[in-house]
Amino acid sequence: MSAARPVKTAFIGLGAMGYPMAGHLQAAGHPTTVYNRTPLTAAQWCAEHGGNRCGTPAEAAAQADIVCVCVGNDDDVRSVVLGDGGVLEKQKPGSILIDHTTASAELARELQALCNDRGIAFLDAPVSGGQSGAQLGQLTIMVGGPADVFERANPILQSYGKSIQRMGAAGSGQLTKMVNQICIAGVLEGLSEALHFAERAGLETDAVITAISQGAAQSWQMDNRHETMARGEFDFGFAVDWMRKDLGIVLATAQHIGASLPMTALIDQFYGDIQNFGGGRWDTSSLIERLRKFSDAP
Repeated sequence: MSAARPVKTAFIGLGAMGYPMAGHLQAAGHPTTVYNRTPLTAAQWCAEHGGNRCGTPAEAAAQADIVCVCVGNDDDVRSVVLGDGGVLEKQKPGSILIDHTTASAELARELQALCNDRGIAFLDAPVSGGQSGAQLGQLTIMVGGPADVFERANPILQSYGKSIQRMGAAGSGQLTKMVNQICIAGVLEGLSEALHFAERAGLETDAVITAISQGAAQSWQMDNRHETMARGEFDFGFAVDWMRKDLGIVLATAQHIGASLPMTALIDQFYGDIQNFGGGRWDTSSLIERLRKFSDAP
């Protein structure tokens, strides 16, 4: 669903997620101007989707009513928003800045304060659903910020989101994304151990999944990843390097708020093992490969 009227938007960051998200905005009738650190990617996006591109985030944001950012981490956000030629140099009062990056809650609160000083509204709105969810326009979006700003931005978010929920004040979206990553890490380690056990026990894994997938063990990861995990295929999806970045934020936040996350800390170390295998760009379901390598070691 798109907004009742076209909204001038800017999209900063055309990576695996941002590229299709910006495409959905343009396709929904919202004139979209893009910026990407690699100009060739921005040129390719314009050739594919139309729209315009600019040489700096500030130029892209200058005429936009809503500016979306989707980059790598806290430092990347600070660079494109606060650095030389950054968004806030030219973003106009009365507009909205939406940060889709998975970043820290502290950064979200910092950006809200800086935006408020300039008469700009701010939402932290990390997404879940992976590259396929972005391509299909079916992301889950967890939003932090004022309710009235969320209502204004919601028609734009609907261009690429299927589940969009405001979680509370600034930073709440990022904290909810951390909960999401804790759950995913735990489910994937459990599924990896279960499939590894089945393999070592001589069971036919497809039959095992058929037997258990309609009961309490069922999960999205089981439905969508068990076959590729069984085949040892990990060249797709959400990369281990990205998950380790996210879990680093989770564990730092947990220490700050006094939350105990022993399993998450352990799985973070397991992902470190996969990076040491050279699997940093493998999908996060590659936890099973760690078990195979260790069980086969002399």
